[in-house]
Amino acid sequence: MDVTPITRTAISDEVLARIVDEILSGRLAPGDALPAERDLAERFGVNRHAVREALKGVRQAGLVHIAQGGKTRVLDWRESAGLDVLSAVAGAGVVPPLRVLRDVTEMRRTIAADAARLCAERATPEQKAAIVALAEGYPDGGYAADAAFWTAVVDGSGNLAYRLALNTLLAGMRGVGEQAFGSLGLDGELLDRQAHLDLAASIAQGDADAAHARTSTLLAGIVSALDAAAADS
Repeated sequence: MDVTPITRTAISDEVLARIVDEILSGRLAPGDALPAERDLAERFGVNRHAVREALKGVRQAGLVHIAQGGKTRVLDWRESAGLDVLSAVAGAGVVPPLRVLRDVTEMRRTIAADAARLCAERATPEQKAAIVALAEGYPDGGYAADAAFWTAVVDGSGNLAYRLALNTLLAGMRGVGEQAFGSLGLDGELLDRQAHLDLAASIAQGDADAAHARTSTLLAGIVSALDAAAADS
């Protein structure tokens, strides 16, 4: 494991990031036992409380479990982890960032299309008016405006699971997503004002089928471009 001391105070999050990176990169393999809290504290140059808090986060992420005998052992993250480790997976380099971004966008397209369909059916007049107003603001606001628009659509769908998934997907795309979209020339599609206006109109009119189709089409080009880029990387 990396034994470079951590010098900042209140650094349980950094300890967490170090341990997660060790697991996702494979330097700590499935079945390996984590060092004891005291040993980790010494290696990172922090107190045991920071290590204890970090280990809670590692367990909550589904990366380790308490095995028989009390040892904390590493799990296979592909089988045990959740969507919340997407950013860490890309950061650790175990999966190429473009591949992660492609997978996230592909999943987002599916969720967004169904959310738009449900939004057209379920959203209140006030929610629909807000969606139209957000669409009219394109492309001002860039990625923040894009996130606000899709958040409003998912909220209008009334599906809590979709809302929580969107939070995770947006977090997973932050940083690496903006850089990749710009370098691949996808900003135009991502922030296509007319496409968002048309989608918002379908939602406002309660046309569920059109809302679903427009969303799928809007995001299809981005998925295809990322798929090609990931294959070339």
